[in-house]
Amino acid sequence: NPHLEKMKEDILYHFALGTGTHDFPALFGDVKFVCVGGSPSRMKAFIAYIAEELGLGSPGCDYPNICAGTDRYAMYKVGPVLSVSHGMGIPSISIMLHELIKLLYHAKCSNITIIRIGTSGGIGLEPGSVVITRQSVDATFKPQFEQVVLGKTVIRSTNLDEQLAQELMQCSKEIGQFNTVIGNTMCTLDFYEGQGRLDGAICSYNEEEKLKYLKEAYDSGVRNIEMESSVFAAMCNLSGVKGK
Repeated sequence: NPHLEKMKEDILYHFALGTGTHDFPALFGDVKFVCVGGSPSRMKAFIAYIAEELGLGSPGCDYPNICAGTDRYAMYKVGPVLSVSHGMGIPSISIMLHELIKLLYHAKCSNITIIRIGTSGGIGLEPGSVVITRQSVDATFKPQFEQVVLGKTVIRSTNLDEQLAQELMQCSKEIGQFNTVIGNTMCTLDFYEGQGRLDGAICSYNEEEKLKYLKEAYDSGVRNIEMESSVFAAMCNLSGVKGK
């Protein structure tokens, strides 16, 4: 964004951080991996796990929320790993990603990998399986993210880094703890009707129609359903950040 260069100070409002009040290179300059997920408590538990795995933490150690000045998102850091919550749905993760990408830019980070982790609804898979997303598709199975900008519809690519997918699959084979597949992830705008559920407050279809739709999704290559992957993929592509 060329407009950022003209700003005296960039305030990351929803992180409660700003270039005028925080030294971004000192705080975040060593970050190489960013993991994002919906729940603040889950991302705190994740950073504690990562700290133990990297040998950078001690039992019972607490990790402060870097974004404690706001209740919108939570952020934790240990070594080169940043763990950030993004809330639920495309609008929430979109706001977080705008500020996260600017944070990494102001911190002068390089060779960053961003991975979104979280629960999802599987299609044709055993419960507990891990899906590595090849590309995010919309509810009509198209690999695109559609957004209205200044009254005009803009369509952006949602392909994700194929090499990273293969590297993650190789890691899964070496660990040998999870059934792991590479497939497409369907991103919806809603948890209930948008995902074909029968238990929402409103339902305009029957079970037979639902199963027909899910079979069409599976046949198109979809292996799981969630609500954030399309804008995640689009923004990683536009900003030149390796994401999965």
